[in-house]
Amino acid sequence: MDTLIKTLRATKPDAKPSDAKPSDPKLAAERPSGLDPAEFLAAAVGPDRPRPSRAEAEAAVYTLLNYIGEDPTREGLIDTPRRVVEAYDELFQGYHQCPAEVLDRTFGETAGYDDFVLIRDIEFTSQCEHHMMPFYGRAHIAYTPVERVVGLSKLARLTDIFARRLQTQEHLTAQIAAAIDEVLKPRGVAVMIEAEHTCMSVRGVAKHGAVTFTSRFTGMFRDNPAEQSRFLSMVRSPQR
Repeated sequence: MDTLIKTLRATKPDAKPSDAKPSDPKLAAERPSGLDPAEFLAAAVGPDRPRPSRAEAEAAVYTLLNYIGEDPTREGLIDTPRRVVEAYDELFQGYHQCPAEVLDRTFGETAGYDDFVLIRDIEFTSQCEHHMMPFYGRAHIAYTPVERVVGLSKLARLTDIFARRLQTQEHLTAQIAAAIDEVLKPRGVAVMIEAEHTCMSVRGVAKHGAVTFTSRFTGMFRDNPAEQSRFLSMVRSPQR
């Protein structure tokens, strides 16, 4: 991961991330259809939401093993249901994490810095919501701060929160950009994701090595083609 190098807007003391609303009606109109602030600012699953028990989840894995023709009682598979559920707890922990909280720590000692900040090559792994198979790749994120900047590791953590949910690459791209735009209120955000999808490379058409690119631009990146070009040039420049 390469780093190439705002206080949060004032909020009510009792405001909650899930209560956040666009500060400008134009922002809501510019969001992809169906992308509500509550979707990307709060944890996706509340602690009080009814969920199956761990035993029920393990029983479901047991059923799937039977379905594919395996014997769940043989030695190598006895502990597989438990292992699968434990793996799911790790792979999908993003449902229980709050994106807004990751971006709540900012720094003001920027010496008047007014150019964009770019972090490229953020590696991630997510799961396709259509087949529940992995897709993996790199995210490149830039934003132009207003007075304050967010800790560099926070953008990588933000990417992981959204990636550790069932996703499409398009939705993942839009969520990352929208969260940064909503919480930090920068002058612009640029997000590009490049990823390989195993639902395409190891099944179906089985085209190994095919890479999907998605991008999302807001503010100055959307309105200024020169800034888009500069972002893309820096993303594609060779590593030193």
